Amino acid sequence: MAREPADAAAGGGAAAGHVRVERDGPIGRVVLDRPEKLNAFAGDMRDRVGDALEELGTDESIRVVVVTGAGRAFCAGADVGYMTGLIEDGRIEEARALVEAGRRVAVTIARMPKPVVAAINGPAAGGGANLALACDLRIASDRASIGQTFNRIGLGPDWGGTYFVPRLVGSARAAELFFLAEMVDAGRAERLGLVNRVVPHERFREEVDALARELAAKPPLPIRLAKEAIRRSLGSSLEEMLDFEVEMQEACFRSADALEGVRAFVEKRPPRFGRSDAREEDDG
Repeated sequence: MAREPADAAAGGGAAAGHVRVERDGPIGRVVLDRPEKLNAFAGDMRDRVGDALEELGTDESIRVVVVTGAGRAFCAGADVGYMTGLIEDGRIEEARALVEAGRRVAVTIARMPKPVVAAINGPAAGGGANLALACDLRIASDRASIGQTFNRIGLGPDWGGTYFVPRLVGSARAAELFFLAEMVDAGRAERLGLVNRVVPHERFREEVDALARELAAKPPLPIRLAKEAIRRSLGSSLEEMLDFEVEMQEACFRSADALEGVRAFVEKRPPRFGRSDAREEDDG
């Protein structure tokens, strides 16, 4: 969490440049762009992140979304200078609204029918850490670190951290991360299961782009259904998941991508996925 004083934008709303949306073919990026404050959330930055995710999530030309930070940090969490003012003035409803905005982001990512990748280029603390954990996949620079630093300023974890952390690392490790509030370096984060892979900082952008392109080349329908299956499995029985698998495969059987996939396999050529979810269009 950043300890710098809040800037002018923190009082009424972050400037548009504080959250940037980029498009590169089928890849969309949400860039937290407040590098002078380690991308700490100020004003309505949280809402702008939610808006950006919803925009890319409903853009049919976008196949994968990458969330990252500008400069040397991913996100330092809350701007503590701004939070100080809210708490000192007793503006608890405004503080609550910040937590609700984080909730909206976590739910938007979970419900988005396409993969979301956190590209952790540097420190990710507090709400910034849990923004990364809300994503489907996490790739980290070897200079990155991540931490549940909330209790350093007398707060509890939010942005879905109480849901994601125990499921990723188990209850005992979650207690350690929450209670000690330490920043964990990238190597240990990978060993704990907080990130999927760690890459050299010098090749970070190259590796992130390669992963995004690989995901964008996958068939959209199976990716969407697999993402839904993962979410369902956390609260479902074996029998319920087997039923869902039947429904999932039937939907895939009817898709153009399944027809393209099996034909490409038989013809010993690379498949060309994503032209349509409707098999009739492929056959017509």
